[in-house]
Amino acid sequence: MKKEKKNKVLAYMLRWWHLYLLGFLAMFLAIFLDMNGPKVTQSIIDDVITDGRVELLMRLLLMLLGIGFGRAICGYIKEFVFDCAGVRVGRDLRKMLFGHIQGLGVQYFDKTNTGELMARVKDDVDRIWSVTGFIGMLIVESIVHTIAVLYCMFHISPVLMLVPLVTMPLVGWTAVRLENKLDQVYQNISEQNAKLNTVAQENLAGVRTVKSFAREEYEIEKFRGQNGKYYDLNMKLARVLAKYEPNISFYTKIMLVCVIIVGGVMVIRDQITLGELGAFTEYANNIIWPMECLGWLSNELAAAFASYKKVDKIMEEEPEIKDPQNPVNVEAVRGEIDFEHVDLELGGNVILKDITFHVDAGKTLGIMGMTGSGKSSIINLLERFYDTAAGTVRIDGVDVRDMKLKDIRKNISVVMQDVFLFSDTIQENISIGQRDTLKRETVCEAAKAASAHGFIERLSDQYETVVGERGVGLSGGQKQRISIARAIAKKTPILILDDSTSALDMETEYQIQTELRKLDETTKVIIAHRISAIRHADEIIILENGRIAERGTHESLMEKKGRYYATYLAQYDARKKSKQAVEMERR
Repeated sequence: MKKEKKNKVLAYMLRWWHLYLLGFLAMFLAIFLDMNGPKVTQSIIDDVITDGRVELLMRLLLMLLGIGFGRAICGYIKEFVFDCAGVRVGRDLRKMLFGHIQGLGVQYFDKTNTGELMARVKDDVDRIWSVTGFIGMLIVESIVHTIAVLYCMFHISPVLMLVPLVTMPLVGWTAVRLENKLDQVYQNISEQNAKLNTVAQENLAGVRTVKSFAREEYEIEKFRGQNGKYYDLNMKLARVLAKYEPNISFYTKIMLVCVIIVGGVMVIRDQITLGELGAFTEYANNIIWPMECLGWLSNELAAAFASYKKVDKIMEEEPEIKDPQNPVNVEAVRGEIDFEHVDLELGGNVILKDITFHVDAGKTLGIMGMTGSGKSSIINLLERFYDTAAGTVRIDGVDVRDMKLKDIRKNISVVMQDVFLFSDTIQENISIGQRDTLKRETVCEAAKAASAHGFIERLSDQYETVVGERGVGLSGGQKQRISIARAIAKKTPILILDDSTSALDMETEYQIQTELRKLDETTKVIIAHRISAIRHADEIIILENGRIAERGTHESLMEKKGRYYATYLAQYDARKKSKQAVEMERR
C-alpha cells in the first residue's frame, strides 16, 4: 500500500504519457535544429566569406531562417505540452492528497494543525507540479542538449573540446554543493511556511475574538516572530545562492574566453578553419545556458524533493479507524443503540469508564454533565471517530466496528456544539451536498421544524442568501437553527443534538423540542446543560468524571434529590429570580 502511494507521482505522469511523448519529440527536434545552426554559420564563413562562393549565401541564409522558424514552433509546442502535462499531474496529485486527508481519522487532525495541511495541499504540490512540467522539461533538455553539443564539438576538434570538458566538472561540482546546501534549507523553509500559515489562519478565523479582547498588538507580534523566522530562512537561502551561483556564471564565461584564445591559435596554425572556430564558438555559447541553469534547476529540484517528502509523509499516514475486512451489511437501520461497559482512553487519559445504556428505536436519551465529563465522547464513539478501549457500541445489535464507516455515518445526523456553516447559500448549508436530491419543500419543512424558516424568509435572498465564512452575519441562535434544520432534513434514523439549543431563547427552544418529539420514528440523543432540553427524554443519564453518576426519567431523578435535582433547583431558581427582577424593574 505504501509502495503504491510513493509511486503516485510517476503513475500520474504515465497517465499523460502521450503529452510527454509529444513534448519530447518537439524537444529533440528543437535540439536537432540547434545543432545544425552552427554548421550553417561554418559554411557561411568558410565557403562564402573565405572562398568567395557568394551564390551559396541566399540558400544558407534561408536555411538559418528555416532553422529559426522551426525552432520557434518546436519551442512553443514543447513548452505548452509540458505545461499542460505538469498542470494535470499537479491537479491529480492535489486531488489524491486532499482525498487521502479526508479519509484520515479524527486522531490525525487532533495532532496536526490546519496551516500545515494547507501548505502541503497548495505550496508543496505546486513545487512538485513545476518539476513534472516546465522545470522537468528544462532538466531533461539541458542534459540532452549538453550531450549533443559535446558530440558536435568533438566532431570539429577533439583537442579544443578539452577546454569545456575541463570547465564542466568544476561547474557540476559547484552545482552539487549548491543542491546539498539547498536541500536542508528548503525543508526548513517548508516547515516554517506551514507554521506561518497556521498563525495567519488562526488569527484571521478568530479576528472577532482578537478584536473583542484588544489582542491586535499581541497577534501582530506573534505573526512578526514567525514571519521573522521565515525571513531569516529565506535570507539563508539567498546567501547560499549568492555564494555558488555567481561562481557557475564566472566559470562558463572563462570557458568561452579560453575557447576563443585556444581556437584562435589553432586557426593560425591551420589545425582548424576559421569557420570551424566560429561554429565551435557557437556550440560553446550554446553549452553555457545549461551550465548556468544548473544551479537554478538544482534549486528547483531540491525544493520539489523537499516538498515531495512532506507530501509523502502525509500519504504514509494511515487512518486509525478503518472499515472492517468483512463488514456486516446493514440495509435498514431502525435506530436501536447499545453501550455495553464502554471505556475510552485518549492520550493515556481515561475519558469514559464503564458506560452502559440502551436506547430503543424511536426513543430519546438525554445526557447531562459538567464540562469535560465525557458527553461529546459518547457521540464520537457512536459515530466511530474513536474506538473503545473496552466494551462494545452497537447499532441495531451490530457492533459498529463490524459496520462500514459510511453505513454508520449516513444513518446518523449530528448537530454539533460548535456550529460550522460553509460560505455558501442557506439552501446549500441545509442540504449540504444533496441539493440535487433534496427537494426545496423538504428543506423548508426542516427549517420550519427548526424554527428557522421565519428569519430565513426575512433575509434579502431568502434561502439563496449567501452566509459569510463560518456563518458570519448570522447570530449564534440563527446558526444553531440552520444546523438543526440540516440534521432534520437528512432524515436519518438517529439524530444527535450536542448542546444545540444553548444560544436559543426558551420559547424557541420549546418550539424546537415540540417539533423533535413529533419525530417518533427517530432515535434521539440529546446532550444539554439545560434541563428543559432533556426533561421529556425516555431516559436521562448524568455523567461525572467519565462515569454514569445518575440515571432515570425526569420524575425519578427529581425524587432521588441528587445531582439532577440540584441542577434543576439551580436553573429554575435562577430563572425565577431573573423573572422577579424583571417584574420589579417594570414596577
